[in-house]
Amino acid sequence: MKKSRPAKKGFTPFKENQQSKPSGKPSFDRRPKRDGEEDRFKKRFEREDGEKRSFRKEGDDKPVRKFDGEKRSFRRADDDKPVRKFDGEKRSFRRADDDKPVRKFDGEKKRFAKEDEHRPKKKFDKRNDEGRPKKSVRKAEVHGDKPAKPKSTRKRIAVEPKEEVAEGNEMPLNKFISHCGICSRRKAVDYIKEGQVTVNGEKILAPAFKVTGKDAVKLNDKRIYLQKNLVYVLLNKPKGYITTTDDPEGRQTVMELIEDAAEERLFPVGRLDRNTSGLLLLTNDGELAQKLAHPKHNIKKIYHVELDKALTKNDFEQIVAGLTLEDGPAFVDALGYVDNKDKKQIGIEIHSGKNRIVRRIFEHLGYQVEKLDRVMYAGLTKKNINRGKWRFLTDKEVILLKHFK
Repeated sequence: MKKSRPAKKGFTPFKENQQSKPSGKPSFDRRPKRDGEEDRFKKRFEREDGEKRSFRKEGDDKPVRKFDGEKRSFRRADDDKPVRKFDGEKRSFRRADDDKPVRKFDGEKKRFAKEDEHRPKKKFDKRNDEGRPKKSVRKAEVHGDKPAKPKSTRKRIAVEPKEEVAEGNEMPLNKFISHCGICSRRKAVDYIKEGQVTVNGEKILAPAFKVTGKDAVKLNDKRIYLQKNLVYVLLNKPKGYITTTDDPEGRQTVMELIEDAAEERLFPVGRLDRNTSGLLLLTNDGELAQKLAHPKHNIKKIYHVELDKALTKNDFEQIVAGLTLEDGPAFVDALGYVDNKDKKQIGIEIHSGKNRIVRRIFEHLGYQVEKLDRVMYAGLTKKNINRGKWRFLTDKEVILLKHFK
C-alpha cells in the first residue's frame, strides 16, 4: 500500500496557509481580484438603470403586443357572422317549422302499453309463485306434449342373461355343464364321454346332445344348475399351492386362498406349477375360460425367470430363433434381460399353453430355473395385489377379456 508523504515541519494545513477549508469542489477565484475588476463568470441581464433588456432587433418597427386583459380575437376582418354567446341558454336543434310538442323528462316514465290494457307487474318473488304451474307444464301447453324417449337398453343388455343361457333355450350338453360353472367345455366333453353325466336319469355320451335348464342334469349323481351370477377373481398365487379345485393327497390348493371370494363354485383358468408364482384367474364363466385356454386365441403371458447361471448370448439367440423340444417346436414372442448387469434375470413373453413350457425351454439348454413368476396374463397385471391376495375384475377388464384378444 502506498504511504502518504509526511507533512513538512512547521506546515499547518487550512489555518496558516489558507483562509478557509476547501469544500471538495473546484474553485476559480483563488487569484485575488484587482481593484475595479468585475466577476468574469457572472452574467448580468439587467441594466444599470433598472430597465429590462430587450431582445428585439434595432430595425424591427412592429408594434409591441401588450397583454392588458383583453382577449385576442381570431376572427378575420371580413367575417360578418354574429358572434355566438353562451349566456346559459341551451342551443336548440329543432327546425323552425317543427311544431311537435317538446317532451320533458320530469321524472315520469313513459308507458308503452295501451290505455285499455292492464298487465300485472312481473315480480320475481317465490312467495308470489304459489300455485303457478311448472315450466314443463307451461311448455306443454304452448308446444304440446313431446313423445316419450325410448329407454336405453344398455344396462338391460349387460345384466340380463344371454338368450342361449336362459333356462328355456336348448344348448349342447357340454356347453350346459360349462355354464353351470363346473369346468370348461373341453373338460366337460371328457366327463360326458367317460359316462359321468346323466340327463333325466339316462346316461348321455354325446357332447352335442341338446338340453335345457328344465332338464335334470347330473354329474357324478349330483344335479347341477345354470349359473346366472358370473364371478371373476384375479389371484397372485404364492409358491407351494397346487392349481386345482381338489387334491386327493391333501396338499394346499389355490381354492383355499379364495374361500371367501364368492358362494359360487369357481375353477382356475389354465394352471401354474406348484413352485411357480404369479397371476391366476378363477371364474365360473366356462365360455371365457374356454376362450382363454384355447391356443388359437394366442393369449399372451409374461414371466420373470431367475436362472442358476447367466444366460449366454449364443443361447439367447437360440431361444429367440426357436427351439425344438420333445413335443414339437417352441417359439417365444419376446425375450430380454431384466437387468443388464445380472444376466440371470430374464423376461420372457410367450403365448403357448403347453405344460411347463418355460421351464422346459431353459432346461433344454442346460439351465435350471430357480424362480418363475407370471407377471402378466391376458393384459392383467399384479398391480396392487400382494402375494397370496386376490381381487375381483372390473367390468372394463371383463369386457376386454371377452371381446378383445
